[in-house]
Amino acid sequence: MTNETMTAAEPHVEKLQTAATTLGRNLGDYYRESVEAALGDNGAFAAHQEANLDDDTVAELTERIERSGAQYLYYMLPTLGSRTVAKMVPAKHVVRNLEKGIAFHRTALSDLQSDIFGNLIGGGVEAKEFVGLPEPESFQQLPWDGEVGRIFCTAYEPEHLPGVGGRPLAVDSRAHMRRTHQLLKDVFGLTMKSGTEPEMTWKGESIAPTLIPGHSPAYQVENLEVMRPIYKRLEEYATALGFDMIEGDYEDQGQIELNWMFDDIERTADRLVTYRQICSQVAREFGVEASFMPKPYLGSMGNGCHHNLSLWDDDGENTFITPGVTELHMSQLGRWAIGGVLKHAPAMMLVMASTVNSYKRFWDPGQFAPARADWGLDDRASMVRISANGRAEVRVPDAAVNPYLSHSLLVSAMADGIGHEIEPDAPGSGGVALPMSLGEAIEAFREDEWVQNNLPDDLRRIYVDMKSDEWARYCGAVTEWEFNQYWQAIP
Repeated sequence: MTNETMTAAEPHVEKLQTAATTLGRNLGDYYRESVEAALGDNGAFAAHQEANLDDDTVAELTERIERSGAQYLYYMLPTLGSRTVAKMVPAKHVVRNLEKGIAFHRTALSDLQSDIFGNLIGGGVEAKEFVGLPEPESFQQLPWDGEVGRIFCTAYEPEHLPGVGGRPLAVDSRAHMRRTHQLLKDVFGLTMKSGTEPEMTWKGESIAPTLIPGHSPAYQVENLEVMRPIYKRLEEYATALGFDMIEGDYEDQGQIELNWMFDDIERTADRLVTYRQICSQVAREFGVEASFMPKPYLGSMGNGCHHNLSLWDDDGENTFITPGVTELHMSQLGRWAIGGVLKHAPAMMLVMASTVNSYKRFWDPGQFAPARADWGLDDRASMVRISANGRAEVRVPDAAVNPYLSHSLLVSAMADGIGHEIEPDAPGSGGVALPMSLGEAIEAFREDEWVQNNLPDDLRRIYVDMKSDEWARYCGAVTEWEFNQYWQAIP
């Protein structure tokens, strides 16, 4: 089947072309211009507050909390550095918090990180607070302590601040992903679904694997058995929190990967953040260590977090599939989406591989980490692997990724690819080299206007400041490798 025939069989492509003609402009450009405009709504806080105080909403939430037996609530927000911050409030005050929210110092979302000169990134003592308004539908009881629950919040500028009062807080990465995804739905009629593959390394005397020189410990039943108490408890807690757990395996020394069913990116990102908290709790219970460090050991596979993506239309059809085509393929709309991802891949590495340690994955040959912006059909060496019809596996994100930032950038990259009909090279063709250090990733990010314009100014500036400081600290550190290499190198 030729590309022309495949395109003719894709009704959503024709729908997009008609929409662009009706609008009288390119959909990609229209999408980009809408990203920043969504931040200018001074009535956003009031609208959220009004929804929170709806009689049915208040009654439903308070009844759920009372039925659960939760006595305390964590009011939570994700940080730019992929951590989670929260305040604990007795559950009896939930109605008050639905109205007034929870106040945080705004540098909480930049991890309260000081730069190399001792200055708080994102604002010092003079920085204003922000308000986190809870989202009632996100309440869940923690399965390891039924007296504690959690609820996600959305961040806003306090209403009393002149000019910006009531607007969404630009540094809230979770809210930014939700806005960009809504724009993808509004402009292109597409919903992004994602399934992540979080790998992580466990360490402890009770779970030491059996290692044979020259052999990988991957898939060995004995190693799974050693981890049996761990993965059973993980699955128990995840299932209690609404995950549909589907499979898991042992991949390298101490490394396991547990997967759950794909879903809209809002749910998938929240579940990934929750999964990390589950792992930390299980590690405490068993007296072992659990780490999402991207590359703990040389010679072993790093901890990746592949994102398996698809775009679905309003009729519930996967637009990455061409009707009637059974061989492994990617639809025309899907190829354009991949074209956008590959175009912006170097700049997106600052988010996908966000730490100094992340780049050690790409320097260790033979460990299945891609080094170029390319795509292939069931090719594990490619950055984007088409492993099954209807699914594009982006293989560069690692276990330390902020899933809200990664998915928001992938939404924006695909919007560019589809809006501007960016056709990628043939599968298996060589692509441009990806950054091989955090320093190179910072420069690639700064050179990509599209990626920068699809992040709010404050978020982009603070994120680059955080990563630039991390790179500066690393460059100024004296490592064990340097000591061994140079201590007595010259007599």
